Amino acid sequence: MAAERAPDLPAIPRDEAGAPVFAAPWEAQAFAMAVRLHETGHFTWSEWAERLAREIKRAQAAGDPDRGDTYYHHWLATLEEIVAEKGLVGAKELSLRKAEWEAAARATPHGRPIELPPRGGPSR
Repeated sequence: MAAERAPDLPAIPRDEAGAPVFAAPWEAQAFAMAVRLHETGHFTWSEWAERLAREIKRAQAAGDPDRGDTYYHHWLATLEEIVAEKGLVGAKELSLRKAEWEAAARATPHGRPIELPPRGGPSR
């Protein structure tokens, strides 16, 4: 028997054919990280939904036209906020990791997966 997902977990967004819908791999990764953090008890889905709604309203007030193409940007901003607030990652470490991702993205040829070097290792 397949394990059932907890009733309060979000379903993976899917298209009409049932395939997962993410515009880019980072969106799926951000989704998965939030699900995993919830599963490990770092926040409830009610808490997540409240924070995500607040982030979306903040973005709309700043001019986001809310066409749907920025949804996972809001998801990621919420994720960054919640992990920092709950002490899961420090602001300095988060900033450093973002810089590492940006550098790796710039160094990665289009169409290739972005890979971060191991911590303390040489960059590509």
